[in-house]
Amino acid sequence: MNLRFFIFIAATFFLFACSDQTSTVSGDNEQGVEIPIDESTIFITNASIIVGNGEVIQGGSVLLEDGLISEVGTNEVAPLNARVINALGKTVMPGFIEGHRHVIQGNPDEWMADRAEASMQEFLEAGFTTVLSAIDAPQILELRRMINEGEMAGPRLITGTFVPVNVLPPTGQQGDPARFDQSRPPGRPTDPADAIPDQVIIDAVQNAADAGYDMVKTVVTVTPGGPAIESLKLMVSEAHRHGLKAIVHAVSVTDALAVLEAQPDHLVHTPHIMQLTEEQAQTIADAGIPMMSTLSTFVPFYDENNQPIFRDAQPYPWNTLNSAGQGPVNGRLLWEAGIVYGFGTDTSYLPRDTLKHELKALHLTFSELDIIKIMTTGTAEAIWMQDEIGTLESGKAADIVILEGNPLEDLYDLLKVNMVIKGGEIVVNKM
Repeated sequence: MNLRFFIFIAATFFLFACSDQTSTVSGDNEQGVEIPIDESTIFITNASIIVGNGEVIQGGSVLLEDGLISEVGTNEVAPLNARVINALGKTVMPGFIEGHRHVIQGNPDEWMADRAEASMQEFLEAGFTTVLSAIDAPQILELRRMINEGEMAGPRLITGTFVPVNVLPPTGQQGDPARFDQSRPPGRPTDPADAIPDQVIIDAVQNAADAGYDMVKTVVTVTPGGPAIESLKLMVSEAHRHGLKAIVHAVSVTDALAVLEAQPDHLVHTPHIMQLTEEQAQTIADAGIPMMSTLSTFVPFYDENNQPIFRDAQPYPWNTLNSAGQGPVNGRLLWEAGIVYGFGTDTSYLPRDTLKHELKALHLTFSELDIIKIMTTGTAEAIWMQDEIGTLESGKAADIVILEGNPLEDLYDLLKVNMVIKGGEIVVNKM
């Protein structure tokens, strides 16, 4: 028996013993032997690829290796050890990014015990591979750890905590604060707000850094002669000193214009109280501060009885309805002015439902192509991760959604998720 034949027989025996983890790749092996699959190597072929940078590749392929995108194109050949996924002409695009969500609901400990695992899977099922938690209970840090260490499947989490910069007089109202927002005339305060001592702000940011948060967030309603902007500047500078990001809730045109001076890292809402002029929109865009959409907060949901409800599932407050129109119009004016615009919902319904609702609000003033840009490159840049996610390009995280249909033709095909890959691992498979 010659040496070559002996080696072939030995290799065949070894591969047969491993056959429960193999995939035959016909035509690439003259002997037709089965090649062991490397689960860290995935080759997607026969796909309509929305790259995320405006490019669309028909009949394309994507190679994923070790959690990263290796190659994107049309002429690649699958490695012998790859798991091959025939997309059958379906749409392949970057994993969705939720840029403003409050994840934990109700009692945090009970939620962690009873709902966390299912909730994280719901995000994945909807196509979200990254979620920015714009303030949650401290348990969000443990949830992030569990996901990062593989103890629970879920989207990567970006975590934040709250730092106050001004104290407004109490409203005497209970429930969802968006119902009685003090930024909304005629309820805006006319007297200076009370100041937060500088040391309180400094200590709060220090505590956030020590705890391991990624960012700090505050709410700003400016008052005549009030301390908000100087306190905000302190918060931002302290956050940056500790390597944290600083984000700001400023929902009126007045407040959005005022906070620009402090140069926060992004504005968590499109201003929906008061209508922007084109000049004001240009001023905000020129500041170079990204912004999240969150347009659907004031667009009525409808329950099973066709009754309009607010995001808290209570009857819709009609005195807020003008925000449902002002938000999308302001968003478009800012887009035309050149702002970096990201996708966020600021709601607590099921991720797929809130995705659908935000798409409805965005579609009032944005095209399918615009919305895809917002959901990919826009959101990635707005959450400071444009070098890691948001486009299907070599070297970026292997975060991918495979969709039935084409969202560039029918926006709501974004709801038809067949497969989700996060960091090179298949986490949802309905193919």
